[in-house]
Amino acid sequence: MDSRYEIQRRAGGGSANASPALGAQSRRRKMPPRPADYKLQIIIIGSRGVGKTSLMERFTDDTFCEACKSTVGVDFKIKTVELRGKKIRLQIWDTAGQERFNSITSAYYRGAKGIVLVYDITKQETFDDLPKWMKMIDKYTPLISSVTTVHTSYLLISLLSVIGQYASEEAELLLVGNKLDCETDRIITKQTAERFTSRISGMRFCEASAKDNFNVEECFLKLVDDILAKMPLEIPNRELSNSILSLQPEPEVPPELNPPRMHCC
Repeated sequence: MDSRYEIQRRAGGGSANASPALGAQSRRRKMPPRPADYKLQIIIIGSRGVGKTSLMERFTDDTFCEACKSTVGVDFKIKTVELRGKKIRLQIWDTAGQERFNSITSAYYRGAKGIVLVYDITKQETFDDLPKWMKMIDKYTPLISSVTTVHTSYLLISLLSVIGQYASEEAELLLVGNKLDCETDRIITKQTAERFTSRISGMRFCEASAKDNFNVEECFLKLVDDILAKMPLEIPNRELSNSILSLQPEPEVPPELNPPRMHCC
């Protein structure tokens, strides 16, 4: 009578015929995803009902909600993109457009590397509010947040050297005319918006439709590309996050006002 071992071998089920390579593959662990080279904060601001939430959700999740509720306070989404050979983790903040939330949303200006200012091409009042939003940008985007918890002078010097390479005097600005799908109801012409941006140093302009998914991704990626263009790509942003210094602004201390960007007559 054949032994149990011989029967298993003939049936192909014995361990004697198992390939060592298969065992190695089963034990092989998946490589962890490559960490982001940069972590950037972008905020979306503008009057109520212009489609800030719709733009964010279209860009991050490729979704659109016909009857979105107004944002209360702030909301955010995460999206990872690759540009210039770098992996960038974007933290996109959607802020409420009502004035009663200004005290809450103002804190999110300070860490922003990019600011998306949105208006509705079919509503004159949302365009007329743009100077008000520009004043808030100038008020709440200081050059460098306060530095605390410094333990050694050497560490302070080293960190400030890195900060100096990353900190820009002003966040990159993008003006977006949303609801291009409502072209027949347009009130704000493209030329009018271009004249507005021509008065503001460094501000870009584009029109988009969150509903039709037209030009949304292109607008955001161009903003991110403009941010990266001012950053030394050879130094990963995680060097800052690995330090023991806290770079969070002190909420009790009002930020120093920067010179306004808008040049009015």
